[in-house]
Amino acid sequence: MHPVDPLMPIPESDPQGFLKALFQVAITRALPLLNMAAHLPTPPSAPTGRTLVLGAGKAAGAMAQAVEALWPEDAPLSGLVVTRYGHIPPRTAGVPERIEVLEASHPVPDAAGLLAAERILALAQGLTADDLVLCLISGGGSALLTLPAEGISLQEKQNINRQLLASGANIAEMNCVRKHLSRIKGGRLAAACAPARVVTLTISDVPGDDPSIIASGPTVPDASTCADALTLLQRYAIDVSPQVLLALQSGTWETPKPGAPIFDRNSLQMIATPQQSLEAAAAAVRAVGLNAYILSDEIEGESREVGKVHAALARAAAKGQGPFQKPCVILSGGETTVTLKPQPAGTAQGRGGRAGEFCMGLLQGLQGQAGVWALAADTDGIDGIEDNAGALLGPDTLPRAQAMGLKLDIHLQRNDAYTYFAALGDLVVTGPTHTNVNDFRAILIL
Repeated sequence: MHPVDPLMPIPESDPQGFLKALFQVAITRALPLLNMAAHLPTPPSAPTGRTLVLGAGKAAGAMAQAVEALWPEDAPLSGLVVTRYGHIPPRTAGVPERIEVLEASHPVPDAAGLLAAERILALAQGLTADDLVLCLISGGGSALLTLPAEGISLQEKQNINRQLLASGANIAEMNCVRKHLSRIKGGRLAAACAPARVVTLTISDVPGDDPSIIASGPTVPDASTCADALTLLQRYAIDVSPQVLLALQSGTWETPKPGAPIFDRNSLQMIATPQQSLEAAAAAVRAVGLNAYILSDEIEGESREVGKVHAALARAAAKGQGPFQKPCVILSGGETTVTLKPQPAGTAQGRGGRAGEFCMGLLQGLQGQAGVWALAADTDGIDGIEDNAGALLGPDTLPRAQAMGLKLDIHLQRNDAYTYFAALGDLVVTGPTHTNVNDFRAILIL
């Protein structure tokens, strides 16, 4: 018998409960309040200096509340952040509200996000060298902080965004385009804040933790170019207006580059990353006596195909082959993509996100392999635009589905993971978690 952590379900008797508990461990490791204290800067000297908080992202509301809880009560503090609808956490009793939190749409921007971005940019005007700007940035900020370049309407920006989301482009590619069609992303917010000192606190949701990609890097230099954005629009056949093409071709909308003087007084601290959450989950696995293996926190690619690769690794381990020794848990993170398949006329597009699509690919590859259970979920608690974080599966999933008349191939063709796993009762539903370190995947092999 192995030693058992009393807070964790026993894997052999409750494999799904164990996987859900691992997911919670990963989320907890990335919560803003538990990670921010060590990274907060010293307040500027009174009476001239003031602290302005600006920010955007799915975790922005929780990050703002963490700042309010940790900031000295006698130090002036004000500001504005924008988060996704429904992602403002309950307020902590006794902590005064000093930072305004707005809500807007994600992943397709809306008028509320436009208004929030306009107000944030306006607040950045007129700052002095004595002032401190504390920028709170997390994944999702690209859609939430929408401020189209001159001559682009919100409607066109929405249309471009929808096309990018359906194209199969990865997050770095999508955000390269978004930065060059914006008046606030790609370092432009930092430019607006000059000459104030800017300290950015960020939670990473991107492979490689590149701060210029997280929320399209509103406060950091951008090494990509208008030419890069134009190439991506052409590669993915994104329909844009002649004005957008002309502006990109001429370089009119170029972003501030590394080495620009506006960044001389700026700094950035990464307060939570996908790797840290995977390592926390791995420690919990080892605490109950199982082997833990982290593949990578940077896995990208088509969700269903990534699922099939994971299935091959899991099947080998279940048979006592390959590099992983059972009983074990294989962990991975990153940001996969879903390319929406064209549907026949009169057929509705399916429902689902990256995590659910991964689970369908994994299920297809496992083919009912004995001794294997899995969970895949988005750490923000929302898989795509649905109300679930992800899904679970086990050796009995395929037989149960077949008995109910659910055809995996048809659901894959329709990108319809939500309907498939909802019918089985195997959705993972957490609600918004108030953080975001991207995809979390755990495969338990006994």
